[in-house]
Amino acid sequence: MMRAALLVLVFLAAAPATAAEGKPARIVSLNLCADELVLRLAGPGRVASVTYLARDPRGSNVADLAARVPVNRGLAEEVVPLAPDLVIAGAFTTRATTAMLRRLGFEVMELGVPATLEEAYAQIGEVAARLGEEDRGAAMVGEIKAAMAALPPAPADHPTAVVVRPNGFTAGRGSVPDEVLARAGLDNLAARLSTDRMGQLALEEIVTARPDLLVVNSSPDAPPSLADELLHHPALAPYAKGGRAVPLPIRLWACAGPSLAEAAQRLAAARAAIAPGAARPPEGHRQ
Repeated sequence: MMRAALLVLVFLAAAPATAAEGKPARIVSLNLCADELVLRLAGPGRVASVTYLARDPRGSNVADLAARVPVNRGLAEEVVPLAPDLVIAGAFTTRATTAMLRRLGFEVMELGVPATLEEAYAQIGEVAARLGEEDRGAAMVGEIKAAMAALPPAPADHPTAVVVRPNGFTAGRGSVPDEVLARAGLDNLAARLSTDRMGQLALEEIVTARPDLLVVNSSPDAPPSLADELLHHPALAPYAKGGRAVPLPIRLWACAGPSLAEAAQRLAAARAAIAPGAARPPEGHRQ
């Protein structure tokens, strides 16, 4: 109750500006994917704050742009004094903060998690429209589509791939990474083995499936953790030795943005580099 009362007092002193009739001039982002869109589409000059995660190049595609604006940790106490005319948040994060901001009269736009490339393009368009930057949004989508269309043709018999993330998570069916893999000419084995977008695969399942390519979805400069243990398991070592493992930072396809094209290009290059006679882990290999 005291926290709410304090926020109300601050709110009265710094009421939110109204930008319904024009471009919002004080934008606050509470979501890493929103950080990228507002910084790319509106520019740092109109952004009052982004998440502190946006400054970390291991997980952010716009760390250079984020260095020019203040950051937040998703707290209402940080947002209210900024008197934003638009707050953009993720649909599944900072729920208490967004509820408080709405009660105080701030406009909050929530972004969902796209399940397809078309949904990603639509999200870029929706954010661009709200920012009053429709042309920039259309240009961004056009560039991504053009890059996807320019990918090298894939063979009729697509090589198989499995995405390996910390804690055994993978990219399953009904996800943007699943579609990016397909655009790159790869058959996502996890779409058959996993039950949802972000399912988990045991080491035994990966070894038994014997994918042609292992996509290691982790930042090479991330600090060591128990979650990464599977990524470095000896049973997967033959993929690296045989040139069948490709590192791909999660940031490249975690959000709607230009990096989706870069992810597809890297995967297409890795697929093309797989020599027909390259070493492949033997069937039934165990460690």
